Amino acid sequence: MSDLVLRRATPSDARLILDLIQAAFAEYRGRLVPDSGAYGETPERIAAQLVGHQGAVIAEREGVAVGCVLYRDKGEDLYFGRLSVLPDHRRSGLAEALVAAVEDEARVRGAEGVLLGVRIALPGNHRLFARLGYVEISREAHPGFTEPTSINMRKALR
Repeated sequence: MSDLVLRRATPSDARLILDLIQAAFAEYRGRLVPDSGAYGETPERIAAQLVGHQGAVIAEREGVAVGCVLYRDKGEDLYFGRLSVLPDHRRSGLAEALVAAVEDEARVRGAEGVLLGVRIALPGNHRLFARLGYVEISREAHPGFTEPTSINMRKALR
């Protein structure tokens, strides 16, 4: 992973981030009920998420963007979502590096912990986050559903 560069995104990266998210989430289309909100993202919405206390990290290998993650304050914690790794770059430690970058940002901000939400239908993702020290704190249902569809997880930093 020595060729990996992580950098903070700027609003001018919004289209790049959207492309990464859509490519990484493409395999979930029709597999998740309801569909991921990632499919409804726009460059404008992403650009708006890259200012103030929100942000994103982009991962590049040999100058090519291969992953990203968005984050924002949520109470005394930092929340991350849209963790995206291009399929050809999975299982290389990239997701772990992006999560570690979010955790570093949380520490710099003095956050108590880091939060995330993961779909119940993606057990491989649950295992990844559990391996990284995240624990389930609750489950919730998307609007219009009576049974939980996602798991909220948290890692305490202090």
